[in-house]
Amino acid sequence: MRQLYHLAALLLAASALAAGANAQGYSKPGFLVTGRVYCDTCRAGFETNASHSIPGAVVQMECRHFETNELHHKAEATTDAQGWYKMEVGEDHQEEICEVALLRSPEKDCAEIEKSRDRCRVPLTRNNGIKQSGVRYANPIAFFRKEPLANCGDVLRKYDLYDETSENS
Repeated sequence: MRQLYHLAALLLAASALAAGANAQGYSKPGFLVTGRVYCDTCRAGFETNASHSIPGAVVQMECRHFETNELHHKAEATTDAQGWYKMEVGEDHQEEICEVALLRSPEKDCAEIEKSRDRCRVPLTRNNGIKQSGVRYANPIAFFRKEPLANCGDVLRKYDLYDETSENS
């Protein structure tokens, strides 16, 4: 009887592991890179309560060899109605640095690209010692609004980041 309980526990654990593996979702040989583009309406450098997603924004991913800087892969994607993009990459890029960068915003008042904040690195290799699905989530990246919204001082006060010398006053 005791062996039956052990067998049942073992079967239950095995089925839980199998269900978890299927829940990872992406099972193709390459990778699915996904991320979000938003408008930094307060020019804060991070997402705030006043930020919003940008549907129809265009991003580009490039993978360049880390020593020679030779381009090995390039892809573009457009964000959906919620500001999310997805792009499939068919192979491993262990020897390359892959980055998603902003290209174009459909919003004229939120289309400024700030060079140090316009991109996000995405590791595209399975040779990293971690068993994981092929989905890679890129950090959100933002276009900047030309002029901060009028309520940005109040927004930044909530984050304890506002003072009288701020450009968002």
